[in-house]
Amino acid sequence: MSAQVHPQVAALLERVARSLLPPYASVPPFVARRMYRDTRGALSPAPPAVAEAKLLLAPGPGGPIPLRAYRPAGSSSEEALPALMYFHGGGWVIGDLDTHDVVCRQLANGARCAVISVDYRMGPESPFPAAVEDCVAATRWVAAEAATLRLDPRRIAVGGDSAGGNLATVVALAARDAGGPALVFQLLIYPATDQRAGHPSVERNGEGYLLTKQSMEYFRGHYLPRRQDWEDWRASPLLARSLAGLPPALVITAGFDPLLDEGHAYAERLTAEGVATAYREYPDMVHGFLLLGGVLDTANAAVGECSKALRAAFDGAK
Repeated sequence: MSAQVHPQVAALLERVARSLLPPYASVPPFVARRMYRDTRGALSPAPPAVAEAKLLLAPGPGGPIPLRAYRPAGSSSEEALPALMYFHGGGWVIGDLDTHDVVCRQLANGARCAVISVDYRMGPESPFPAAVEDCVAATRWVAAEAATLRLDPRRIAVGGDSAGGNLATVVALAARDAGGPALVFQLLIYPATDQRAGHPSVERNGEGYLLTKQSMEYFRGHYLPRRQDWEDWRASPLLARSLAGLPPALVITAGFDPLLDEGHAYAERLTAEGVATAYREYPDMVHGFLLLGGVLDTANAAVGECSKALRAAFDGAK
């Protein structure tokens, strides 16, 4: 691992250190959500134009699930596109369709696919397993309605960042166990895979690199208030009995991320159990970097890598 963060990351960390905003863990979730949403604009690249971005509602166990459906620039309205089900990050507590709008647009254009961003229920109002149930339900609904939505049901992938990476691979596990829908790829961007938080990188990178150990405990407390749920595979997919039979994956990690070790461990288990897995560590990056393309050049390169992997998976499934 690189001994130093990237110079652009160092400048960002200095900027954060000078900020008057309090840590997420020191404020109620509704305040943390507002802080997260309002700080995205200054750090994200300009939102690229797409052919379409519209709201859909999928039926869910807790009521309708809002989805934002993107179609890439240059696509026709009648084309049956491959689709990425995207689950946003934010510790299962913060984040929404707007905080991840830019990256969904980037992935749609870069991979030339539809992106379906899922506004799943979050803690503390709706703790585990509400988020899992919504993401599974939304994926099943999109697959079932593919013809109406002008999507190719044979080319559906799942993906997400951080908490969303966790949800993506949990949806893939649930789909495998239920016999469908068939998924062709997993895009797992610095995924949370082990709620026990005992890996060395949690201590090594747990202070000073955007995501802190304290904020991880704050998020976990709101999402998983019952300690006995920490080892449920739907919360900690690294603890699933088997990962065999899952779709191919790209696992991305960051060298200065508390989640580095559990992301790497998950990639290793996928590979060991026969899942075609590409692993990519960005050694001088921090947690959350992919969304920060307004200030980090590496973020835009990483989105390009994700798009290339998605496009290859979709092309291979034709």
